[in-house]
Amino acid sequence: MSRIYDCADETARKDGIADAASAVRRGDLVVLPTDTVYGIGTDAFSPTAVARLLATKGRGREMPPPVLVGSMRAANALVDDLGNHGRDLMEEFWPGPLTLVCTATPSLSWDLGDTKGTVGVRMPMDPVALDLLKEVGPMAVSSANKSGQPSATRVEEAIEQLGDEDVAVYLDGGETESRVSSTIVDLTYAVPRVLRAGAISIEQLRAVCGTVIGELRKGPRKPVRPEGGEAGDAQAPAPEPQTPRDEDESAPGTAPDGDKN
Repeated sequence: MSRIYDCADETARKDGIADAASAVRRGDLVVLPTDTVYGIGTDAFSPTAVARLLATKGRGREMPPPVLVGSMRAANALVDDLGNHGRDLMEEFWPGPLTLVCTATPSLSWDLGDTKGTVGVRMPMDPVALDLLKEVGPMAVSSANKSGQPSATRVEEAIEQLGDEDVAVYLDGGETESRVSSTIVDLTYAVPRVLRAGAISIEQLRAVCGTVIGELRKGPRKPVRPEGGEAGDAQAPAPEPQTPRDEDESAPGTAPDGDKN
């Protein structure tokens, strides 16, 4: 039976975050508010827990969840390379609705699905989410709905879809502030590319990166690192990164019937 905490009450919020943190450490699933829609999350470093998350949503390994973090320092530990503009984008838009796709640190012991060596990371602008993330560390989080169903902007909508058997704790943070998805930027290219438009516009991104940002288009990838590395170190084009399938990509930034975290 799920436990539900009204985070508008300070005592309930404190108890709820403590309960949710214990659940995450056990590998259970919790539902939490974010600055876009409600998310369902678990320990990013537990393959069993991540598999349970995907199964609860009705997803396969080809649709890996992004990872939410509570600080830039936590993100730095997950990412092998932020490219030429990642640091500037993080400092300008985090916490907030910007997901950055980066090359994952190869030594990490985790299994988010078929990520092709990349990870989508985001630091949400929600006090309840941040308190939980700072308590437990990085979490694999997807939108709190069954795959293909409307995303939840109220905890009641998440409960209606996910029920009270698979989710250990629901943190009720009230109605979320935005129905607009996070913008996804791929930093594994030499030139950052927008994989999905969302709450942060291309114009806002270009104000930080200059004109060095573009829309996604298929084709060979140039190395992120500049030429002139170790002698004889030729770098073949990397495979296309696995975009965090948090939302329906058929209508970027709106996704009325898809996930929108």
